[in-house]
Amino acid sequence: MAIQEHSYYASFRYHVTNFFAPSSLFGTPDDLKSLIDKAHKLGILVLMDIVYSHASNNVLDGLNMFDGTDGHYFHTGSRGHHSVWDSRLFNYGSWEVLRYLLSNARWWLEEYKFDGYRFDGVTSMMYIHHGLQNQICFFA
Repeated sequence: MAIQEHSYYASFRYHVTNFFAPSSLFGTPDDLKSLIDKAHKLGILVLMDIVYSHASNNVLDGLNMFDGTDGHYFHTGSRGHHSVWDSRLFNYGSWEVLRYLLSNARWWLEEYKFDGYRFDGVTSMMYIHHGLQNQICFFA
């Protein structure tokens, strides 16, 4: 599961509202650091499930409409909304967005000593159709 702070538990913790905060579900930040340190002492690598494919729609506690506009971090209009996930889509063509996400990835490595990442929703990051075309539904 994702570690970053979120507000919508039905999203499996993938509607991130604060990219620089571990969810309080896991205890305090020091508790998470201690857990990672203990895993390292046992020779276990710790990977973080990181969510850069989308973010929470929330305007009160997330990045959505952060500066009062629709496109500060995200694509504007319908391209900036993931209809299936009900979330916002980052504009990776923006230098500021790339710097924000890269600085965030580095911060988790330095601050918490994660060993690497599993990136959630990569197809949504790579394709405008978000990997939803010709998909087989396993839930029907």
